[in-house]
Amino acid sequence: MSILVSNLTKTFGEQKALDNISFEVTEGEILGFLGPNGAGKSTTMKIATCFSPPSSGKVEVCGYDVVDQPGEVRKRIGYLPEHNPLYLDMYVREYLQFIGKLHGLRGNELRPRIDEIIQMCGLSREQNKKIEALSKGYRQRVGLAQALIHDPEVLILDEPTTGLDPNQIIEIRNLIGRIGKNKTVIFSSHIMQEVQALCDRVIVINKGQLVANDQIDQLKLQQVQVAVIHVEFSEAVDIEQLSAIKGVTKVDQTDHTKYTLEATVEEDIRPVIFQFASNHGLTLVGLQQEEVTMENIFQELTKSSKGK
Repeated sequence: MSILVSNLTKTFGEQKALDNISFEVTEGEILGFLGPNGAGKSTTMKIATCFSPPSSGKVEVCGYDVVDQPGEVRKRIGYLPEHNPLYLDMYVREYLQFIGKLHGLRGNELRPRIDEIIQMCGLSREQNKKIEALSKGYRQRVGLAQALIHDPEVLILDEPTTGLDPNQIIEIRNLIGRIGKNKTVIFSSHIMQEVQALCDRVIVINKGQLVANDQIDQLKLQQVQVAVIHVEFSEAVDIEQLSAIKGVTKVDQTDHTKYTLEATVEEDIRPVIFQFASNHGLTLVGLQQEEVTMENIFQELTKSSKGK
């Protein structure tokens, strides 16, 4: 087990940032850690990386307790905080050399490791530039490089693509995907496409409490209450005839020949709609079933926090 979180609670005065949450992350897994702003994501990550102690409960990384054995935990964990703290007046290679030495790397061990990480993170052209001269995307790459320099078993990334443009987001996403083939990765993000593209499993917390912990496909099945299908025929149809289709629970006419159907999820009614059109001599112009996305799931799981 790479990470074990047991009954973790964190309070700041009277405010309870984390309320008795528990979960596990297995070796080689990419876990999406989701929640609204203020839900407790960054607090959990800071505890797991030994930057903040828990009020109660425990966190173990690779079998080592973050309170009792922080030195052992830091050897095995790489961390990129939400606000990437870099020494802007240092050069990229100089900075990575500095971070490597802090992790105990020296001489013949350090130099090839820096070369490897620079290549891995796509920093070859920028390695001799000052960090302050880099774009936001390349600064994020430097942040990932410093988190990886000591070859940790676990990588924790807090909003690694915040503030990046679409091209930079794709580049960092691909980099995380490559890294995740050999490491355990936890990362938080508000970009749901990113989560769907990268994660094996997601955890959702809301107001400090764990509200979901499952594979994305399983969460979709749990959250889908009705299937919503948009249909367009070649001419207008009697709504009562559509309503009579087995499994259809509601029909709305959205245009002269367009309809939105709600149906039970136990059975796929799209083949029945095709047959309905054939039986009535109609041409089926369009048929689309709304996909349940991570955005839908996230909104449903955290809707109690809206407007607060």
